[in-house]
Amino acid sequence: MSDIEPSSSRSPRPAAGDAAAILVSDADRERTHSYLSAAMTMGVLTPEEYSHRAGDASVARTRSDLDALTRDLPLDQLRSVAADAEFGETTVSESGAQPVTGASGFFGGTEVGGGAVVGDRLKATALMGGVALDLRNVEYTAPVLTIKCKAIMGGIDITVPPDVTVEVHGRGVFGGFDGSAAGSGGEGAPRVVIKGFSLMGGVHVQRRGRAESLGPRRAR
Repeated sequence: MSDIEPSSSRSPRPAAGDAAAILVSDADRERTHSYLSAAMTMGVLTPEEYSHRAGDASVARTRSDLDALTRDLPLDQLRSVAADAEFGETTVSESGAQPVTGASGFFGGTEVGGGAVVGDRLKATALMGGVALDLRNVEYTAPVLTIKCKAIMGGIDITVPPDVTVEVHGRGVFGGFDGSAAGSGGEGAPRVVIKGFSLMGGVHVQRRGRAESLGPRRAR
């Protein structure tokens, strides 16, 4: 018996010009995530609905997969909200508030974010634990924020807004030090310089819009 599968049972290839069948990129998925986040912020989607659709967007393969997740949403309104959340201006404040200078996760987890105030330096240490620094909505009080990282059998997650300049100078020893988010930002925005090392651990840096959900924390 021939091992060749009959042509009638094969999956048909997308016809030329069939836009719905075009494979999507990570940028396409991120754009859909921004619309879904904006929809939840506006109250169009419940947190549960957002979570379900965001999960589907993360594994979407084709344009039709993504279109199905936003077809019933008011995209004209969401585009404006998503753009403000994604590219909102990050500025340096003259606040006299006391800045956060350290975050430690020893056999546990610590988070810095929200309306926290940061100055020109911040030390993050993870020892068999985790530290999460969400710098999207913090108050920057210096033009340059230097973050000194030390991850030993633990992990440090750093999230920055899209418009800041990011420099990554760390190194990983039997671990990882992710520099993929490095790059220039908007004129006048703060600069975040990330240094240090990871030993059998990891430092992960990512850019995300202000309204975008970070999803569940990674297991430590």
